[in-house]
Amino acid sequence: MSEPLEPKGRAAPAAAPPRRADEKGALRLGTRRSTLAMAQAGQVADAVRRVTGRPVELVEITTYGDTSRENLAQIGGTGVFVTALRDAVLRGEADFAVHSLKDLPTAQPDDLVIAAVPVRADPRDVLVARDGLTFAQLPDGARVGTGSPRRMAQLNAYARGHGLTIETVPIRGNIDTRIGYVHKGELDAVVLAAAGLHRIGRTGDVTDFLAVDTVLPAPGQGALAIECRAGNTARDTALVAALAELDDPYTRVAVTAERSLLAALEAGCSAPVGALADLLADGQIVKEMRLRGVVGTTDGSTLVQLSTTGPVPETHDQAMALGRELAAEMLAKGAAGLMGERAH
Repeated sequence: MSEPLEPKGRAAPAAAPPRRADEKGALRLGTRRSTLAMAQAGQVADAVRRVTGRPVELVEITTYGDTSRENLAQIGGTGVFVTALRDAVLRGEADFAVHSLKDLPTAQPDDLVIAAVPVRADPRDVLVARDGLTFAQLPDGARVGTGSPRRMAQLNAYARGHGLTIETVPIRGNIDTRIGYVHKGELDAVVLAAAGLHRIGRTGDVTDFLAVDTVLPAPGQGALAIECRAGNTARDTALVAALAELDDPYTRVAVTAERSLLAALEAGCSAPVGALADLLADGQIVKEMRLRGVVGTTDGSTLVQLSTTGPVPETHDQAMALGRELAAEMLAKGAAGLMGERAH
């Protein structure tokens, strides 16, 4: 059980300030309104209720990324989903927010802290294709929808290497909209994140789980970030401590290494960069961490893909160093020249 959210011995205020929860009142969790965001927020809310013993209310917030129909790369990448949530937390309209970690810009604001990164879900990408087809079974010239330059680069590279011809089609929209393109016959397949489909109970739609050797996921994919104010008051400090009970240290060092690589490549969320840090175990004992990274042109004609293996990082700085070291090797192999390739 967590420590109380107010330090012991401190009297609760007679009345909570406007729009702020009192000591024993509901905590307010800021979330986007999409089906996936609401499902993620609901799962986090349940976990926070268990560790704090306090009710949690969802505060629904519309972001610019939700209302704009422009291509993500043109409006600033997936960070456009984050700003409104962060602003709501800073204004006190929400006590904390939950994000898909792959949406977070790598630079962390000083006045906010990622209090917890819970256990990661499946980081892989998946195919939802017509007629139950796997990726290898797609017909020549198949139209495959994705809004991600990272996916485009690797799907096109895989197809080139296996004598397949596909057309990657930029798409936007929520999960239902994207799968709808397949059901309506407008696309042969779409590529989505396994974790998202799992969280909304739609894994039955998956026709193929794409191996990470085929498509390396986005840095942080499958993980959530629980973010709150950075302890400027006793209440903030206590909330940071309570939320920290949901943190998974292995997931945190893995995604820290992945995001460090992304930052060292000076790439944004919409750049064609994939990264995955996974733990290598000997029986039940985790021995090492392997970090893999890829960057490529969206047509798949050129990829720089490297990996490094070392001791599992024990600190934030060690995880950051692992990402920077692999990024340096990738830059030396020509990764910098590929970063300007975006899907437009």
